Amino acid sequence: MTESTLSVNQNPMRKVKLAKVTVNIGLGESGDRLQKAYQLLQELTGAKPVYTISKKTIREFGIRKGQEIGVKVTLRGTQAEGFLRKVLEAIGYRLKKSSFDEYGNVSFGIAEHVILPGARYDPEIGIFGMDIAITLERAGYRISRRRRKKTRIPRRHRVTKEEAMEFLRNNFNVQLVEG
Repeated sequence: MTESTLSVNQNPMRKVKLAKVTVNIGLGESGDRLQKAYQLLQELTGAKPVYTISKKTIREFGIRKGQEIGVKVTLRGTQAEGFLRKVLEAIGYRLKKSSFDEYGNVSFGIAEHVILPGARYDPEIGIFGMDIAITLERAGYRISRRRRKKTRIPRRHRVTKEEAMEFLRNNFNVQLVEG
């Protein structure tokens, strides 16, 4: 069988896959509330979060450069897929088409963490909103991240907006709404 007779679906290099899910809680302040967000994120995802640091000083918000102002965690593999299913269930398996970018990434937010299945409200911790970013890629994307002979992903191999929508529709039963 030659390459031209192979369909797009049969070529394993063209298959879209879930690369990672990044969960972020941005507070804009440090202190006790940041520690509670750290605990919450660790409890919800089962992974160890890292602190995000401000890049510049903003006097109006009382933020200094280098100050810890949020927490994030990156999930990969089965852990990412499990958390993504939980989050999609919480939002009713509905995503806006405007949440997709041209490179197959999807971002959306959750106003309150208590809507997640299995999450409970704890008055000690409080309620936090969070941002979820889904990154999709194909086999071979390592060439853009490796240390030696790094090169860019050709346009024909990148995940498009339509392919990302189709992937989420087929694998996670997501309904796409206008917006």
